[in-house]
Amino acid sequence: MGMILVRHDWSEAHHDMLLQNGAGRRLNGGRLPDGMEAVRRFHEMVAAYTDDPAEVTVARETDRGLFVGALVAAGYRVIAVNPPSTSRYRERHSTSREVRPGRRAGPRRARPNRRAEPPTGRR
Repeated sequence: MGMILVRHDWSEAHHDMLLQNGAGRRLNGGRLPDGMEAVRRFHEMVAAYTDDPAEVTVARETDRGLFVGALVAAGYRVIAVNPPSTSRYRERHSTSREVRPGRRAGPRRARPNRRAEPPTGRR
């Protein structure tokens, strides 16, 4: 089938997975429980699309942990992705000029220097 990309979002209780093909089309996804059951179900999920773990790249926030160790031992490629860095990259390379929450429209303008007057001691 070719390259398979997996977005893996984890918490202490479960793992959220999204499988995509090389063109970015969603293939499968879901929430897996924590532990060895998650590893077994992940292998089943991927096996529906490829028999070769070398064709699968898993992106997640860290590159350590028991789940990651099991994936690497099985031959999957696991990369750590820093979410804030990804967000900044997307903003820099986006052609959209839409205003995102918390941002102002238009170019930034310098703010005038507003110094407080020194106290005179008089009222």
